[in-house]
Amino acid sequence: MNTLKITKATIDDVLKLQSIGKQTFSETFADVNSEENMNKYLDESFATAKLTAELKNTSSYFYLAILDEKVVGYLKLNTGNAQTEKEDLNALEIERIYVAKEFHGKKVAQALYAKAEKIATEIKASYMWLGVWEKNFRAVSFYTKNGFVQFDTHIFRLGDDEQTDLMMKKVLI
Repeated sequence: MNTLKITKATIDDVLKLQSIGKQTFSETFADVNSEENMNKYLDESFATAKLTAELKNTSSYFYLAILDEKVVGYLKLNTGNAQTEKEDLNALEIERIYVAKEFHGKKVAQALYAKAEKIATEIKASYMWLGVWEKNFRAVSFYTKNGFVQFDTHIFRLGDDEQTDLMMKKVLI
């Protein structure tokens, strides 16, 4: 396997981000959600205008995982007021780590996670946190293996379906 590169996404990457975002979310959740709810979520969450605004937000960071010039995954981090839950302004939220299914088990997610940890250290975050669907056992296992522990739950709405996310954190300081 050639070298995996993790690069910061810019406004010029909006279409790449949109493409990998839709692909990976579909691969991860289409089998367990209605087509109607999936389409609504994908259209809203990965709309060009929404992604452009998120890329312009100085408190959010996107990183692309690139292998052989192909985007195979991405990471979204939030700081300060960009966090989806107002946990702590000195925390770093990992909003998304997604990897194309064909690259699962190839250390891409671990490389993206390492980038998140590096950023957390650079900004001197007191802890990292995230929300992960309780039925996404692969992701829950991944975060547990990386030292995260559950501290709460919250509701994630996918269309008209309310799903329970486990809120997990890893203290850094």
